[in-house]
Amino acid sequence: MAVLTASSDAGSPPLRTAGRAGALRRSVRRNLTAHGFLIGAVLCFACFTWYPMVREVIMSFQKARAGQTTWVGLHNLQQISNDPSFWIAWRNTAEFTGLALVLGFALPFVVAVVMNELRHARGYLRVLVYLPVMLPPVTSLLVFKDLYDPQYGLLDRMLQLLHLPTSAWLQSPNMSMVAVVIASTWMNMGSATLIYLAALQNIPGELYEAAELDGAGVLRRIRHVTIPQTRLILSLMLMLQIVATMQVFVEPFVLTNGGQGVDNSTTTIVYLIYQYAFNFSNYGAACALGLLLLLVLAGFSLLYVRLNRRAEA
Repeated sequence: MAVLTASSDAGSPPLRTAGRAGALRRSVRRNLTAHGFLIGAVLCFACFTWYPMVREVIMSFQKARAGQTTWVGLHNLQQISNDPSFWIAWRNTAEFTGLALVLGFALPFVVAVVMNELRHARGYLRVLVYLPVMLPPVTSLLVFKDLYDPQYGLLDRMLQLLHLPTSAWLQSPNMSMVAVVIASTWMNMGSATLIYLAALQNIPGELYEAAELDGAGVLRRIRHVTIPQTRLILSLMLMLQIVATMQVFVEPFVLTNGGQGVDNSTTTIVYLIYQYAFNFSNYGAACALGLLLLLVLAGFSLLYVRLNRRAEA
């Protein structure tokens, strides 16, 4: 009996060593797979995101001529700041961002609140709201371009039937930016609406029941329950929409036949970058303008992070 016990004790260390070696091999194999996917993602970001950003910063201080680049310092920044279209583009971009936030930020939240209160056909309404997002942007914009046509456009005809004043829309320097904002809001509000709806459905129902017992109406429930419970997602969506709207390009480019509009009424910063790069072949000035836009957006992001930290403190 003693012999058997001794022999079994003598054989246990090799078995334990083999078990540990197998576990180590499995751990290394698992980690290699995870690191392989991670390295692929890092390489994609490095090639298509980080390298272009670094290259943009370098080219903003250079000038390319006949295939040769020379360092010009702040000359590109001085050149674009002396361009009259520079300040017009910033003004139009700020105007588009402000109008888009009034419609594109508030309207999806209101639609999400209404859909959250419904008890039937909620799934069909989700598809209906998200349908414009699934359409190709150029297709949607061409449809809006026909709607805005002053001669045979459906929008002006509807206004005539209602005995309301019509508008030249895209042909008017005062209404062209509003027309672009309306089209952009219709195209992009579906994603924001579904995000808000998901946030609303995570609010505990007990809070609404307690508010109803206290005699709170619909508006008071939205003010004291809905908005505080969705404050984080509202602030995040506000920041994302500011970043997205300040980079607007496709909407004015398609609707206003090249992006300028009447009297440069729809010229934006990104369209001006496009002009410098592809119409004027001035890549240094285009990169300098892109760097300025990057710094402005980075400033908004930094402000958002600081305000969130103060709110959480």
